Amino acid sequence: METTKNDLPKNTKIFFKSLSDYLDTKLLFFGSIQRNDYIPGHSDIDINIFTDNETATITKLQHFLHVNRSEFKKVEWVMDNIEGHGYKLIYKNPKKNIQAEFLIYNERFKEITLKKNIGKFDLPIYVSVLLWLLKFLYYKVNILPRSIYLYLKKALLDVVSTSNDRFIVLNN
Repeated sequence: METTKNDLPKNTKIFFKSLSDYLDTKLLFFGSIQRNDYIPGHSDIDINIFTDNETATITKLQHFLHVNRSEFKKVEWVMDNIEGHGYKLIYKNPKKNIQAEFLIYNERFKEITLKKNIGKFDLPIYVSVLLWLLKFLYYKVNILPRSIYLYLKKALLDVVSTSNDRFIVLNN
């Protein structure tokens, strides 16, 4: 997961490599960047960062990305009856054409989080085709409102889920 199934532009690779070096930790990619429904220039890039010190990592991210602390939102989740929390940052840099969603978790949640993410890499072909079509209609044709797009995307991904996981953004 340190590499991506879909190729990234050179400037984006350099950006993420520089960030990884600065944080002195691996960036672990998940989501559509690891599947067939990634649409370059439109889909965001989902990244997990695991650390023993979330506060220090957030401070470093603030400095590197030039964002305010208030942009980091606390998240809570339940996966396989294990409760955890972390922090989420939605990052957009139009000049570099980079859109990313960072999730920062304590190292103790790494195993379960990676297991859940990897489970959504290889989707059934019908789900992959429907996700790609949904994204095409949203990003390229612009005929779906964001709320409908997000609802349908979640519903499609829930089709392949075998659990009742919950993920909640607390201070939005």
